[in-house]
Amino acid sequence: MLVLLGFAMIAVFMVLIMTKKLTPVLALIIVPTIFGLFAGAGLGIGPMVMDSMKSMTSTAALLMFAIIYFGLMIDVGLFDPLVRFILRKLGNDPAKVVLGTAILAAAVSLDGDGSTTFILTTAAMLPVYLRLKMSPVVLTCVAGLANGTMNILPWGGPTARAATALKIDVNDVFVPMVPSLIAGLIVVLVFSWLLGLQERNRLRAVAPEIWGVPDSAEGFDGGTTGGSGTSRGRKGSGPAGNPALSPEGSSVAVLERTDVLVDDKDSAMADTALDPNRKTLRPKLFWFNLGLTVAVMVTLVANIIPLPFVFMVGAAIALLVNFPNVKDQGAQLIAHAPSIVAVVSMVMAAAVLTGVLNGTGMVKAMSEWLVQIIPSDMGPLMAIITGVLSIPMTFFMSNDAFYFGVLPVLSETAAHYGVSAADMARASITGQPFHLQSPLVPAILLLVSLAKVDLGDHHKKVLWRTAVISLVMLGVGVLTGAIGIG
Repeated sequence: MLVLLGFAMIAVFMVLIMTKKLTPVLALIIVPTIFGLFAGAGLGIGPMVMDSMKSMTSTAALLMFAIIYFGLMIDVGLFDPLVRFILRKLGNDPAKVVLGTAILAAAVSLDGDGSTTFILTTAAMLPVYLRLKMSPVVLTCVAGLANGTMNILPWGGPTARAATALKIDVNDVFVPMVPSLIAGLIVVLVFSWLLGLQERNRLRAVAPEIWGVPDSAEGFDGGTTGGSGTSRGRKGSGPAGNPALSPEGSSVAVLERTDVLVDDKDSAMADTALDPNRKTLRPKLFWFNLGLTVAVMVTLVANIIPLPFVFMVGAAIALLVNFPNVKDQGAQLIAHAPSIVAVVSMVMAAAVLTGVLNGTGMVKAMSEWLVQIIPSDMGPLMAIITGVLSIPMTFFMSNDAFYFGVLPVLSETAAHYGVSAADMARASITGQPFHLQSPLVPAILLLVSLAKVDLGDHHKKVLWRTAVISLVMLGVGVLTGAIGIG
């Protein structure tokens, strides 16, 4: 009964948020509560949730003050020069922007912390997406793909957990999986490029004032102009700065002038976070804000002070210096209140789901059931089975629950068929790209909140792609011998 209730609860939750019948916050509260009562939790469901919520408070504080800090830095114009720089380097080609997002997210993911990756990636790239009228869902999708793939690094957490749970050296787990990691990153870049191409086509339809296609592209040489304000390389087109067809003559539009979107001060960005005339701009404090942000990031990566406290102090200093007037400080806090309420409420609501899963014994029952249903003649394939199971199981349970609760049981079973613990550990980490998209992962809640993206929209775009990446990593692991067969 607990097994059926557990899987049914996860299925109902996912259907409700992806079909937008309920917001994620309501689904995280209502669905587990109903299923928990069916599971016989009774009045004990309250303590279950409160015990789970205790572990969420520091995460909620981190997300709250990180949103305040980076929202403030966007308001005061810290990232405006970065936006112009990125546009000039990447051009206005959505495919290049999306590809650049993937590369940036993968590079920052080297520090092993998802929250840091998403904070830096969103801070750098979201203004660019807004400037070009690109979909922020593409940003969250690509950042999620890159960070999830890089999450198998030894210092990222899952690999160390797998090695610890099975009492083997972490390098024995990770090093043979390097080819799988490279293959996963290649798939991430391919997906990113394809998403960028889709954005090219979409923008031509939804933003014709910027991306409109001229009648002819004859003679277009594919280059961009400098700051002269004149177009070159095509004949008989409209005013300078209009996009032209690609050199191949396809129907995909690309901008011919980088400076069109970089330097214009027209109404395109009015009343947005990048309004060049917004009252919150503080150009005279640019170097102070930059220095403060660098200090916050260095402290963040060094991990010498608890992350929530770092952002608490950073946000307080930034508010005090940029807005010394008390009324202005209050106005800034109110301005970012919607984002704060959205993400903090989701974190707290997630405690209901995790509390019910653990408190009622659903997680334990589900894992034991999965072990029991594996036919004995499939025993030699236990490593591959574990890799496939890691995709959904790490999505609806924490890494700790999977690696310390489920993996040892699976590994013990596999040992009877000649499958080593190292093979099992390597297979178990291939589901991490999918795991990172779970609503139980605070970092992904921070990402969608900073980008102001609905979690259901993010899941529609990212889940099947992360499943493909996980399966590719598993397949490469088998082909290279990193994941053996008994």
